[in-house]
Amino acid sequence: MSEKISTWPGIRSTYIDLPLLTILLLLICIGLVMTGSASLDVSDSIFSSPFHIFLKQVLFVFAGLCVLFMMLMVPTAVIERLSWSLLFLGLGLLVLVLVIGREVNGSVRWISLGIFNLQASEAAKLCIVIYLAAFLVRRLDEVRNHWSGFMKPMAILGCSAILLLMEPDFGSLVVLMAASLGMIFMAGARLLPFLLLMLCVMGMVFLLIVFEPYRMARLTSYMDPWAHAFDTGYQLTQSLIAFGRGELFGEGLGNSIQKLFYLPEAHTDFVYAVLAEELGVIGSLGVLCLFMFVVWRSLQIGQRSEQAGLLFHGFVAYGIALLFISQVLINIGVNTGLLPTKGLTLPLLSYGGSSLLVNCMAFGILLRIDYERRLENDKENKGKRHINETV
Repeated sequence: MSEKISTWPGIRSTYIDLPLLTILLLLICIGLVMTGSASLDVSDSIFSSPFHIFLKQVLFVFAGLCVLFMMLMVPTAVIERLSWSLLFLGLGLLVLVLVIGREVNGSVRWISLGIFNLQASEAAKLCIVIYLAAFLVRRLDEVRNHWSGFMKPMAILGCSAILLLMEPDFGSLVVLMAASLGMIFMAGARLLPFLLLMLCVMGMVFLLIVFEPYRMARLTSYMDPWAHAFDTGYQLTQSLIAFGRGELFGEGLGNSIQKLFYLPEAHTDFVYAVLAEELGVIGSLGVLCLFMFVVWRSLQIGQRSEQAGLLFHGFVAYGIALLFISQVLINIGVNTGLLPTKGLTLPLLSYGGSSLLVNCMAFGILLRIDYERRLENDKENKGKRHINETV
């Protein structure tokens, strides 16, 4: 069915998911406001200009929206044909960052492109998910009925895992694995092999934590952050203080105290804590509801596409939804102390060009998927009406 839509038709607004697009734009606007609020003092200290980081984020938002609407114009069949190329691009970026990447805080995750630094893992995750969706379409029977259907994508994911651990970027590895395993499960994989695979992955994650001192230190500080409030638990305790100060209605936009050099990475990894301090429980839960709407809508698009016979469309939609919700839940879990500290941004809200551009690209693809599904559905309905009128 995915081959039926291979032309480049003009975009008609009646086929665009306007509620999803509206919520995405709202989240981007909230992120822009919170980035500005959380970064004023840091920006003034580093760049001698309180609006330097904010204005840079404005440029990222403009570029991200351009990317989103550009991807809305690209037929999904073209993306499916390029799935192998995207896989090599994703793995190539993970190799390239190890060769020429910039080291920041002990991790080599960024490739300098002059105007901004590309976080290789952000782009690689989307590329690998798109390839996996195409693989599931080609090998669907094998995935559902044979062990080899598991082992082949696991080989690709294994290579990706090794490269991500060499950076190291454990958070992106967890997100990629969660999204990939979720896609395989939604494709109809048998439960027993899937559970065994899940246990193997969880066992590997456990070993990676136990045998790496800094990961174990993060885990122990997570268990009792106040016992390590001035060393490994510092970020978490300051984040919890921000949540406590926010109470029900918050201190008011711009009135956060924790962002004044108390909470490290306030405009990136811990922007949700600043949001909770300034907008309170009501504001933070409101933003969480917006995230949940995006995920629900994305999964709905995947389900409807799969039911319409557009399997590649459906699997990509599932993958984008799972990538998004995995990163959202991990970031918010870290901010609230439910998970050990990890360096993952909050999609659409945190400062940074890589995350914003890749997420805008992903949601541009998602909107295109739903556009084509609606277009195909409309064609089928018109055909049925024509047959009925003829009869």
